Amino acid sequence: MFNGFEQARQFIQAHSVRMIDLTFSDLWGRWHHVSIPASQFNEQLMRDGVGFDGSSVGLKSVKSGDMVLIPDLATGHMDPFWEAPTLSFICSAYEADTKAPFPVDPRNIAIRAEAYLKETGIADQSIWGPEYEFYVFDKVSYENGVNTASYRVDSREADWHSGEGGHGHFIPLHGGYHAMAPKDQLYNLRAEMCMELEQMGVEVKYHHHEVGGPGQCEIETPLFPLLKAGDATQIVKYVVKMVAHRRNQTATFMPKPLYGEAGSGMHFHQMLMKGGKNLFYDEQGYGKMSQEALWYIGGILAHGPALLALTNPSTNSYRRLVPGFEAPISAFFSLGNRSAAIRVPKYADQPETARFEFRPPDATCNVYLALAAQLLAGIDGIQKKLDPTALGFGPIDQNIFGWTEEQRRKIKSLPTSLMEACEALEGDMDFLLAGGAFDRLQLEDYLKHLRAQEAAVRNRPHPYEMALYFEA
Repeated sequence: MFNGFEQARQFIQAHSVRMIDLTFSDLWGRWHHVSIPASQFNEQLMRDGVGFDGSSVGLKSVKSGDMVLIPDLATGHMDPFWEAPTLSFICSAYEADTKAPFPVDPRNIAIRAEAYLKETGIADQSIWGPEYEFYVFDKVSYENGVNTASYRVDSREADWHSGEGGHGHFIPLHGGYHAMAPKDQLYNLRAEMCMELEQMGVEVKYHHHEVGGPGQCEIETPLFPLLKAGDATQIVKYVVKMVAHRRNQTATFMPKPLYGEAGSGMHFHQMLMKGGKNLFYDEQGYGKMSQEALWYIGGILAHGPALLALTNPSTNSYRRLVPGFEAPISAFFSLGNRSAAIRVPKYADQPETARFEFRPPDATCNVYLALAAQLLAGIDGIQKKLDPTALGFGPIDQNIFGWTEEQRRKIKSLPTSLMEACEALEGDMDFLLAGGAFDRLQLEDYLKHLRAQEAAVRNRPHPYEMALYFEA
């Protein structure tokens, strides 16, 4: 939004801005913020930043938690959810004393990953298009204690309300894809989300009801450069939740909030550019994919098990990664096949659009870490010329769910649990260290957090176990 401090200062005066909001991401992708009066927005702020405790958000140890936030002026946008006129900036974290970029800050990791891409000479830019799937509910409740474990969600669209009488236009199980009103009761909500996003500088391609019957939605944006894609993702998640909250509803990007219903993913479309040219396009290639694109795909799939610890870092991620819901559990690539880990869209067949999407990820990831990790895996594939076909990753252009069990066993598998993904990352993290993007100790600490999370879920009795085993 702004090219420099003076331009931002003039905007603040011209629009009677009263508050400045500074947002930043913790290690796990959750957004935090600190707010200052507009009178405190000055050149000293841009030089020295605003102090915060990095240990409270997983970025530093308690004994050395002091850090500062410095806003990226290019990310400035008016926040429509505050009563006082508020200008918001996305920030990166810096050392409190030296003002050097803090290496473990997720946004800084993404910046270093793309800087490494340029250093290799392979390309000068990576382009990304995350897809945003989420559920909107009218009510949610959950409880966990020594003697209780329960949750309940409700949606006005759900056909479990059909017996109560009323309008009769409910969405059945798996019946929500591009549903039309009056079944689609969330059109106005999604439209409001999209209008707010465009006012905040995030362009929207389209929105629609998703497959999941009660309340599943999708918003898709155009392709963005890596850092903007990460920033846009944080803004999309914020706006979706805040607009729902404003309408007395609630939105979640949780991968699998409903049993037996479609899960929510965050597929990552991606391509590399050099000198304004799409390196992934070849008129004669499979799916119009170039040799560089195939090597990049080889890198993604070869490192796929380790990647999932960063792109699918929750126990709930693996409630979604099961057969039957267009959610990939097998490592292969394909032209248009939505059961593939990597899908080459048939409609993206022009020099400026040719790309592929990595389909396993979901929105529990820290988007900056997920972007950086996928890019580094692809770079490794190009550097090592990892041929996906020679490595047994396809292409496969058939519905593998129609195959026999013996046929499916020949396909290499992606992790089906968070613990399996952690073990894969522990044994395959060197590709993430290239260019100093990630740090080994940081990754080891990250794995400790994921394993503690997995143990906390595993060690609790599951409500369904009462039905299965109480009479034992």
